[in-house]
Amino acid sequence: MKYILKLLLPLLLISNTLFAQENFQIRTIAFYNLENLFDTVNDTLKNDEASPIMGIKEGREEVYQKKLANMSKVLSEIGSNETKNSAAIIGVAEVENRKVLEDLLQTDNLKNKQYDIIHYDSPDLRGIDVALLYQPNYFRPTHHEVFELKLWNENGMRIYTRDQLLVSGYLDDELIHVIVNHWPSRRGGEANSRSKREKAAYLNTKIVEKIKLTDPNPKIIIMGDLNDDPHNTSLKKVLKTKSKKANVKEGDIYNPMEDMFRRGQNTLVYRDNINLFDQIMFTSPLLTTKKDYSTYKMYKTNVFNPQYLTTQTGKYKGYPHRSFAGNNFINGYSDHYPVYMYLIKEVSAPQLKN
Repeated sequence: MKYILKLLLPLLLISNTLFAQENFQIRTIAFYNLENLFDTVNDTLKNDEASPIMGIKEGREEVYQKKLANMSKVLSEIGSNETKNSAAIIGVAEVENRKVLEDLLQTDNLKNKQYDIIHYDSPDLRGIDVALLYQPNYFRPTHHEVFELKLWNENGMRIYTRDQLLVSGYLDDELIHVIVNHWPSRRGGEANSRSKREKAAYLNTKIVEKIKLTDPNPKIIIMGDLNDDPHNTSLKKVLKTKSKKANVKEGDIYNPMEDMFRRGQNTLVYRDNINLFDQIMFTSPLLTTKKDYSTYKMYKTNVFNPQYLTTQTGKYKGYPHRSFAGNNFINGYSDHYPVYMYLIKEVSAPQLKN
């Protein structure tokens, strides 16, 4: 314990000194897989019957409202310790449609935050989509579109999966671009499904290339449930992510979560193996190596895992406290932890906004 305190004390002093000496504006950027946030209505155009809530025969609406309340509690708390506010921008995955997001934002925890929604229906057979929630007081979108990930199986049949969402806009007065992902799962095994995630990563590179046509040195944030860990080929060989700040050159993508995973941090547990599938990474202009915070730069990236988000007893002790076990609602949250990062910049006192 004394050794740990010796390590932490300098970091705490650096943090306190940084915020004490200068005026800094801080914004939270987050991502959360909401684990099957489906409504209670059967959509005949989708296989939403496969969602756990549709298997509940009695009290389905009550379960839905409790699920919304649980999700909104988490979303309202991410980043609040530093900013005294919920995240300015939140990417989400495993949502059925725009309606569930509207219902989510009407819960007691979020209704006063005035979040807005960017959502597109994807071709995923189950009907699960990605989306972006944002507070208009801090983020002003100027463009958004989706990119279809086209995959085929060994028989030449189309595999329908989630689109990738690009949202560009101004975080306060700075142009940023956010790509929200939910890459293909590892169904059939990691090796057999690897090429699907490599193709998903390749689509990200094409989105980055498109952004650079109008913004040559862009601030891009890539987030999502990637169904791969930071060291897998989709990230290291296709996206060519860097794990060390010193190796990041202009245009490179820095992934702070690779080192976090190496140190044992995780966002999910499967069969007693930990994974860090949920990630936030970004291009070089959001990285500072000279303590220059004249524009927004990454201050810290982390996993949001307070104690209540973790199962405390039983067979799955230490796992994320999920919402469903089979078709039974167990009053949890998600089988994934959320991830987040703080962006900070130095501003004069009159410019500071809460």
